[in-house]
Amino acid sequence: MKFAIHADGGSRGNPGPAGSGAVIRNEGGEIVLTVSQFLGERTNNYAEYEAVILAFHALQKLVPEAARSSTEVTVKMDSELVVKQVNKEYKVKHPVLKEQFARLGDAIRSFGVVTFTHVPRAQNSDADALANDAMDRGS
Repeated sequence: MKFAIHADGGSRGNPGPAGSGAVIRNEGGEIVLTVSQFLGERTNNYAEYEAVILAFHALQKLVPEAARSSTEVTVKMDSELVVKQVNKEYKVKHPVLKEQFARLGDAIRSFGVVTFTHVPRAQNSDADALANDAMDRGS
């Protein structure tokens, strides 16, 4: 199985009211799941991480445990910071982001090949809309 996750998070103020959203597509490009959650007062970087964590938790419910190790997942985000931290190009220094980084590691551990790719904001509009919807619901 192959999936693509488009994930985005944001905050209105930094920190401020924050939300995360993600769209999960199968290998045919069809949307199989979406997530959108208000996070309370958080930073934008926290929200970016949370979007991917939420997406992987949702994907765990969709993919049977026995099939996860052979499942390929491509994560596409407009957060250069998160992509470069996960790809070990940048160190994770902030204590809260270290926790998010560890939570993400736990969430992806059971899946096969997981890749993170930076995409322009315009290619992440579905996830951005879900993150903004979450912020709208919470504020």
